[in-house]
Amino acid sequence: MALNFIFSPQNEFMPIKDLLNQRSSNQCELCSGTDGLDVMVVAPKSGTSTDHCINSCKVCRIQINDSDEIKVNHWRCLNESMWSEVPAVQVVAWRMLNRIKAEGWPADLLDMLFLEEETLNWAKSGHTDNQSDIIHKDANGVTLIQGDSVVLIKDLKVKGAGFTAKRGTAVRNISLVHDNPDHIEGKVNGQKIVILTQYVKK
Repeated sequence: MALNFIFSPQNEFMPIKDLLNQRSSNQCELCSGTDGLDVMVVAPKSGTSTDHCINSCKVCRIQINDSDEIKVNHWRCLNESMWSEVPAVQVVAWRMLNRIKAEGWPADLLDMLFLEEETLNWAKSGHTDNQSDIIHKDANGVTLIQGDSVVLIKDLKVKGAGFTAKRGTAVRNISLVHDNPDHIEGKVNGQKIVILTQYVKK
């Protein structure tokens, strides 16, 4: 079930990261955790504003981006965070509750959760049912998740950019192309490019 979360390089989002830390008191806005906090842009928004983002911990991000890692009881935290006044947090809560609603209690929470029409449309626009079918793996078969850092294993000529991304180049804070398991996105030489997963290793 693709939730389409997009991470951008941390240095690009430092002002937003600081604002999110202030808004959330340096806690994950989903579970109140503090490990590995980072900016999560909630697609299909652009991430140009804190209104489009949440402060998220590593545990939540891993489970959001890999169905096999979901620990259902972890998401009981949504019983509180779904009442957040931040629309981006409401969107993620709605998507996750729908994703695990077969457990029973998430369906009960969904019945109580009210979203404004604009927020609900946002939530639905990034909600599909094929997450388990879209798994991104590197050249060694290791599963990739949003926000990972990878290394290029061969020189790649970047079409239209006029340069070659050299073997050994680190690409940090990658984004997964949600509808194509063979593609990821990342910044090289300051430009965002699409990279084939077969040419990277975690």
